[in-house]
Amino acid sequence: MSANRLSSAKRIPARAKLIDAAHLLVRRQGYCATSVDEICAAAGVTKGAFFHHFASKEALGAAAAEQWTARAEELIFTLPPWVRIEDPLERLLAHIDFRLFMIDGAPEDFTCFVGTMVQESFASSEVLRSASDASISAYCERLAVDIEAAIALYGIRDGVSAISLAYHVQAVLQGAFIIAKARNALKEARESVLHLKRYIKMLFNRVDTQ
Repeated sequence: MSANRLSSAKRIPARAKLIDAAHLLVRRQGYCATSVDEICAAAGVTKGAFFHHFASKEALGAAAAEQWTARAEELIFTLPPWVRIEDPLERLLAHIDFRLFMIDGAPEDFTCFVGTMVQESFASSEVLRSASDASISAYCERLAVDIEAAIALYGIRDGVSAISLAYHVQAVLQGAFIIAKARNALKEARESVLHLKRYIKMLFNRVDTQ
């Protein structure tokens, strides 16, 4: 393969660059405040290239939500070493520890793209509301697999279902992101996730677990 062909093979496609730029900018400044021009500039592509791949900013938002789901599957449920812990409850607690570890640095580095986007667009764009719901629900359904396995092994208090607890985990995380933005600090957000871990231990009667 020639040097030119090798360089071309390593190039990131314009579509992927635009989605990455949307993930960054929307988390930093919000969906409504982010323009197509800004996304193109951040991606290093022309506006013509944008409209070659996406009919509108809304279409990009929906595609970026879908890619956000794939990113979460890889970075949260596939690559970390704790996903190979055999005990499902210990795996769930390690998941919470991992999410706590992720709350670090600037908010745009750890907050949720779809959670940010849907707060602004749920009443104005059914496309974006639905895309955000699909992404958030995919996370919850994936997490519920481990929770269900932990319930089968250990039981759980108060008849809590796996999917309802998974949505509670998501709700606490999204709330923690909002607190981090509002406080411009991480302490209270991180403490919220620690409270979540304590709650999960109590549900599984593991209050003495470190």
